[in-house]
Amino acid sequence: MNKQLTKAEEQIMQVLWTLDEASVKEVIEKLPEPKPAYNTVSTIIRILESKGFVGHKPLGRGFIYHIILDKETYSNQSLHKLMNGYFDGSFKSMVSFFVKENKMDVKELESILKEVNKKK
Repeated sequence: MNKQLTKAEEQIMQVLWTLDEASVKEVIEKLPEPKPAYNTVSTIIRILESKGFVGHKPLGRGFIYHIILDKETYSNQSLHKLMNGYFDGSFKSMVSFFVKENKMDVKELESILKEVNKKK
C-alpha cells in the first residue's frame, strides 16, 4: 500500500491509531474544537476504508471502525516517499537536510545515534 492521507484523513487516523477502534461518535469526541459534523467524519472514515486504512464491524445500527494499517507502517512508507521524492532516495541526504535546517549541534546528533544504536 502506498497511499497518502489528506490532512483531514490523517487527523481521523491519528484518533483511530490512539483508540485502535471506535465509532464515528467516539472519533468526533477526540477531535479538537470546532468539531466536524457527524456526516463529515463518517464520509472520511468510509474513504479511509476504501483506501485500505480502516475496516469495520457492525455494532447495533452502526459500525465500529478499526485500524488496518498501523501508524508505524504508514510513517515508514511516508518517510520513504519523502526520501525518494526529495532526496533522490538518499537517507544520508535527508538526514543531513534536517540537521542543517534544524541547526542541530553535535551533542544532539550523538544523542540520536545512541538511541538508534540501542534499538539495533
